[in-house]
Parts: sequence; C-alpha cells; structure tokens
Amino acid sequence: MSVLKVGIPKGSLEKATIDLFEKSGWRIRMMSRNYFPEIDDPELSISICRPQEMSRYVEDGMLDAGITGKDWTLENGSDIVVVEELVYSKVSKKPTRWVIAVPGDSDITTVEELDGKKISTELVNVTRNFFKERGLNVDISFSWGATEAKAVSGLADAIVEVTETETTIRAHGLKIIHELMESNTQLIASKAALNDPWKKEKIDHIAMLLQGALRADKIVGLKMNVPEDRFDDILKILPSVTAPTVAQLYKQPWFSVETVISEHQVRDLIPQLKKIGAEGIIEYSLNKVI
Repeated sequence: MSVLKVGIPKGSLEKATIDLFEKSGWRIRMMSRNYFPEIDDPELSISICRPQEMSRYVEDGMLDAGITGKDWTLENGSDIVVVEELVYSKVSKKPTRWVIAVPGDSDITTVEELDGKKISTELVNVTRNFFKERGLNVDISFSWGATEAKAVSGLADAIVEVTETETTIRAHGLKIIHELMESNTQLIASKAALNDPWKKEKIDHIAMLLQGALRADKIVGLKMNVPEDRFDDILKILPSVTAPTVAQLYKQPWFSVETVISEHQVRDLIPQLKKIGAEGIIEYSLNKVI
C-alpha cells in the first residue's frame, strides 16, 4: 500500500492543526513524548516537526507534504510547491505579521534610522534581504527565543518578531515602526511527490478538505419554515452563498427554506425573519463547505 508522509507543525500551531484535520475527517491521536502520532487513515503517515524545519524535510524528500508558515519557507529558500494557502493561527485565524519593533523610549521611528544598528531575530535571512534591498547595513544576530527581551535589555537596538495581536510586544514596552511581511499557514509538497499521480491525488484531496473545513468556520447553516404568503418577502432579505434550497411542506401552504450564510449576519437576520413570519428557525454549524 502506498503511504503519504505528512508533517504537522510542532508548537503553537500543533493543536489548531490537529483540530483542523479532525474537522476535515482525519483523527490524529497524539502519543506521549512521541513525534509520530497515530491517524485513522492507513494511507497517511504523520510526523510532528518544527515549522522552522518543515520545508527542508519536504524539499529533501523526508516528507511528501507538510504544513508550515510562509515565513519559514521563505527563510529556508526551499524549492517546494505551495499546494494551498490555509489562513489560520492559534488565536485570530488571520495571517500573522512579522514586524520591526524598538524600545518605547527609542528615538528610532523609521527603518532608515536602523542603519548601523543591531537587530535580533529568528527570521535572519528574510530580515537580511529586507535591509539589503534598501541599502542599509545592519548587524543581525540570531535569537533563540525571548526576542523581545533583547531590545528591552539593550542587547539589540531593534527586533524583528512575529505577532498576531501585538499583546506581547506592547507588554514589553516596545513600539512597532514597520511591518516586514504577513505570513499564513501553507500546505506544501515536494516536487517529487506531486510527480507521483497517487500522491498528488491524495495531497489534492487533503488540500480540498482542509480548505473546506476552514471555509465552514466562517459560515453557518440556517433552516426555517416560511408561510407561502410571506415567501417572497423573506427571500428578499435572505443572503446565501449561492441560492437557498426551497421545498414545499407536505399538504401545507408553507415552504422549508435552507441556506448557508456568513456567521456574523445571523445575529441581526434572525429577528428580521421572525418578524416577517418565519418559524422553526434553526441555526447549525458546518464541518466543511466545498
């Protein structure tokens, strides 16, 4: 039997990724102190890897595919294929941002003023290319962690760090002077795997279902019974992804109406529907929207 080797990111995205796979139809069971969890699909083999190293393992063929950040693929300069953009994170479900920050009491307010200064970051290559393109000479040192503290303690004049909500950066008394790049999660694959028809089809199926699960996070299903004489009025205010599904109730002057809409619309829409005459309104969550 053919097996597809897939990498799952270790760390902050690990739980969110495992939850996404479960919503997509695959259950991954973590084992204590084990980097090779079980999955209920004999055609998949799962490895837990640091996202910083994922693209290297995929490029070298140790993995056929993996989930990692766009930032680390760029940092490694890996020759891989991005199969699908998967925008989710541990907090906001939005792209993360790599920013340049300095101490709050620093006189530095622009990137140009960092010329000749010391910068600490884990994203060394991307940062180096950024300043090189602008003709700025900076001293970049690799940070093994606690990057914010390097600026606070005076070990660096600025840092390049990833953030979702800016909470940690503000908590350390730092101020952001520039956004270096946005990064989101990606499903990547090796060129060799994509040249294998069976592996390519399996990877494409995974991409479709993961994206479907993410899409379902933002929308809900809405079902209701509508009297015949109010049908047109209700359809005028009823949004839908494509068009609502309508069926006449058995031997009754009523219709059953079902639609899929954005989650944020429901709060204001349900009272309007009720006021016009809809009854038996049901809102339900969705696992996947393909």
